Amino acid sequence: MLSAEAWGWHTNVTCDSSIDMELVLHYSLIPSFAIILVLSFLERRVNRRQIDEKWHLLDGRFGVVMPLDFVGTFSNRWSFGFAFGATANKVMFLFSEGYLPLQAPQWAQAIVLLIGATEVGFSYFPFFACLATEFQLPGSVLGFCYTATWFIVSTTYIGQCPHGQVMGDYEKIIFYWPSLLCLVFLLGRFALMFVKALRVRLKMELPNEANHFLEVHQAQHVKRLVRKPPARPAQKSWFQRKVYEWDPYFQFPSRMIGTSVLALICLYIFIVIEFYFYKQISQGLKMLEWRFEEFVESVNSSEVLRPTVLKVEEFINVTQGVWIFTTFAASLTCVSYVFHILACYRKHIKRLWAGEKNFLPLKSREPSSSQSVVAIARYSGWQIAYILWGYLIIHVVQWLFGIMFMYSFVLPIQHGQGLEVAEGLGIGILTIGIATGLLIIQIKIAASFFLQPKILPDDKQKPLALNNRKAFHNFNFFLFFYNVLLGLGACLFRLLCSVFLGTWLIARIDRTIMQKGYEAADMGFNTWVGMIFMDHYHSNPTLLSFCHILLAGTTQKTLQKSTKYHFFNNISEVRTSTRARTRWLLLYTLLNNPKLTALRKPNVPQNPAV
Repeated sequence: MLSAEAWGWHTNVTCDSSIDMELVLHYSLIPSFAIILVLSFLERRVNRRQIDEKWHLLDGRFGVVMPLDFVGTFSNRWSFGFAFGATANKVMFLFSEGYLPLQAPQWAQAIVLLIGATEVGFSYFPFFACLATEFQLPGSVLGFCYTATWFIVSTTYIGQCPHGQVMGDYEKIIFYWPSLLCLVFLLGRFALMFVKALRVRLKMELPNEANHFLEVHQAQHVKRLVRKPPARPAQKSWFQRKVYEWDPYFQFPSRMIGTSVLALICLYIFIVIEFYFYKQISQGLKMLEWRFEEFVESVNSSEVLRPTVLKVEEFINVTQGVWIFTTFAASLTCVSYVFHILACYRKHIKRLWAGEKNFLPLKSREPSSSQSVVAIARYSGWQIAYILWGYLIIHVVQWLFGIMFMYSFVLPIQHGQGLEVAEGLGIGILTIGIATGLLIIQIKIAASFFLQPKILPDDKQKPLALNNRKAFHNFNFFLFFYNVLLGLGACLFRLLCSVFLGTWLIARIDRTIMQKGYEAADMGFNTWVGMIFMDHYHSNPTLLSFCHILLAGTTQKTLQKSTKYHFFNNISEVRTSTRARTRWLLLYTLLNNPKLTALRKPNVPQNPAV
C-alpha cells in the first residue's frame, strides 16, 4: 500500500508548503472537541443522574451528542452524504494503511490503525453533529466556521503546492477536488440553516414541526397499502420496466446515501492512483523495449532476434490497449454496482415488509440480534472496501480475458490467419454443439421410451415411473463411458462459470458468492442481511404507523383530561361500527385461544321455504 508521503501528505523538494496536513489533522481535534462540548451543553439528558442532584446548575445538560442516526434518519440525506464525501481523502489514507499516528511494532498495527481511524472520526465529527443537532442557530454557526476553516486550510495547502510526488503536475487538485466540492456544499447548507434558524428566531417564519417518529413518506406508503388498487394499472415506460421504477413513497436512509457518495468518490481516487501506476509501468516497459532494441542492434545476429523484438512490442501494445479498455469497463461495472445495490436494498426491504424471506438462504432468515446491530456499524465501511477491492479484481480478470481474446482472435486475423481462426472456431462450436445435442438427445430418449405414459391427459409431464427397464439399463451402460469424457468438459465449464461469476460479483455485498450451504462463510453478505433486518425492524412503515396512532390517541386523551371542563368538549369522537368492533374482539379472542374455534356454533345457512 502507499505510504503517507506517496499520497501527497508531504511535498517534494521543488515545491514547499507551509502547511502540514498531518499536523492540521492533529490540531483540528481542539476545535472539534470544543464544538462537541458546546453542543453537549445545549443537549439535555432525558434521565437525571446523581450528579444533577449535587450540581444543580447543570440542569440536565451535557447530554450525548449524536452525529447521525444510522437507522432511521431520512432528513438532510444529501447533506450527510456530502459530509461523508468530505472525508473521502482521509478514508483513502486509512484504506491504504498510510496514516499511522504512532510508531508501534508490527503486531500492534491493528491497534494503531484503530487509533488513527478514531482520530479521523473526531476530526470530522462536527460536520455531522452540527447537521444533526436540533439547535440549528448555534449548530449552523459552529458548522460553518469549522467547515470554512477546513476549506481555507485545504485550498491554501493546494494553492501553495498543487504538485506532488505521486502524479507530478496538479496532483493535489486531482485528488482533493471532490472533497473541496463537498466542503463548498456544506458551507452553503450551513448558511441556509443559519438563515432559516434566524428567521424562526425573529418570528418571521414558523418552525418546522418535524415528526421524528413517523415520516410523511412512510404514512403515504401505509395509505397506499390499505387503498383499493386501481382497476387498470398505470402504463409503465421502458425505463421503468427494464431499468428502475421510481417509488415516491420510499426513501433511502441517510446511511445508504452517504455510503454511495463516499464509495463513488473513493472509487474515483482509486482509479486515478491505478492510472498513475499504469503510466509508471508503461514507461518501464517502453524503456525495456528500447534497451532490448539497442542490444539487438549491437549484436551481429540482429536479424535472428528481430521477430522477438516485434513480438515484445506487440505484447506491450496489446497489454496497454487492453488495460485502457478494461479500465473503463471495470469502472462502469463498479459504478453501476453502487446504484444497483441501492435498488436491491429497496427490493429486499419491501420484501421483508411484506413478510417474504424466501429470497434469503435458509440459515440467514433469522439472524442474531447482535449480528444485526453490529452490521449497521460494519456496512458502510465494508461496502466501500468491497467496491474498491472488487474494482481491482474485476479489472485484472477482465484484462487477462482481454489478452486471451486478442491473442486468440484479433491478432491472428491481423496477421492473415483468419481462415485458421475461423476453422478452429468452427470446430470448437461444432464440438460444443454435438456435445450439447447429445445431452438433449439423452433427455428426449428418456422422456419418450423410459417413462410411463401420463396419468391424466392434462398433466404437464410424465410421472417419474420407469418403463422398458432392460433397454434403460443397456442405455445407461453404453453411455457410461462417454459420460465420463462429457463430465470432464462439464467440470471445466463449471469451474469457468464459478470463476467468472465470482469475480464479476466480488464487489456485490448484497449477493453471496458462496455455494448453497456455505453462505455463513460470506461475512459481507451476513453484514448485508443483518443490516436490512435492522432497518426492517426499526423503520417498518406499518409498525411505525400503528405505534403513531396509539401514541396520538393517548396524547389526545391526556390533553382532553388535563382540563377540568373536558366534559364540555364539543369535538365529536370518531365513531366505530359496533359490528366491526365485535368482530375485532372475536378475532383477538380466537387468536389468543385457538381451542375455542372448535366450540363455536357453525354458521349453517337456512334453506328457503319450499
